[in-house]
Amino acid sequence: MDILKPTAVIGTNAWGGKLYGKAIRGNSVEDDIIKEAMNEAKECDIPLYDLARDYGLGKAQKMIGDFGTQDVFISAKYTPFTHYKKGCVRKSIMKDLDDFKRDYVDVYWLHLPTDIKEHLDEIAELYKEGKIRYVGVSNFTLEECIRSKDILDSYDIPLYGVQNHYSILCRDWEKNGLLEWCRENGILFWGWATLEEGLLVDPMVRKKSPMKLAFNRKVKKLIPVYKVMIKVAERHNIKVPQVAMAFSATKGVIPMCGCRKPEQVKDLAEAVKVKLTSGEIKRLEEAADKSEVSIMGADIFRPFVLKERK
Repeated sequence: MDILKPTAVIGTNAWGGKLYGKAIRGNSVEDDIIKEAMNEAKECDIPLYDLARDYGLGKAQKMIGDFGTQDVFISAKYTPFTHYKKGCVRKSIMKDLDDFKRDYVDVYWLHLPTDIKEHLDEIAELYKEGKIRYVGVSNFTLEECIRSKDILDSYDIPLYGVQNHYSILCRDWEKNGLLEWCRENGILFWGWATLEEGLLVDPMVRKKSPMKLAFNRKVKKLIPVYKVMIKVAERHNIKVPQVAMAFSATKGVIPMCGCRKPEQVKDLAEAVKVKLTSGEIKRLEEAADKSEVSIMGADIFRPFVLKERK
């Protein structure tokens, strides 16, 4: 796999303990099965994992380190819930590297746009030291991405990518110009919540969980969307969730999906090879827009962004 040309990203938010897995995905998966999924990812040439300190209640990063990171690509994050303090990013990434049992991460993201320059200045130091191979930003607006690129340009460090929410139901970043800006500047766009935490899975087969039960009231409104997805799935001989994955891939967005089982990895790897027609894309978008289902999109993390200090 070429980290500069990834086709899919495996999310790890539901990796971890049994109770956490049930709460997030409706069922738990044994660690051995997750390890088999990692082996399948290598076979499918998508061994790219997105991690964060709190995923799996802190277990996800340790799991991947224990399983082994040879021939694996790791995406990690620094989330600034407080204002910048010198050494904060360094302290965080050193803990991450200890979890991963390696001396670098492939992609490192500034996960919120708080004190952008100060945090990116320190990330640039770590990049120069070889602890970070590529730098990205996550949950940033277009203006914040432009500013971040300018800061990194001053260090001769390319902005590798932007990681924001994107799905059939959440296309804010396409509508406000960020996705096009990324294309024009050769910057990758990773779209998290491709399946909207299971909301874009056929409701007849969706596992129940506290998180998914919170979405139940939206299911009725989404029936027209499901009908279009089912027709598209039948036309391409794929599963309904794979339509959501193929939608993102066709739009030039790298889909991010939580995979804990080998068959889920296979589904993701197969889906990104499917190119939907312009007509199919249009019908999916029209059905999604008409549903008027409210999905927390562009502003989901804004309450956590601290004001710039004067």
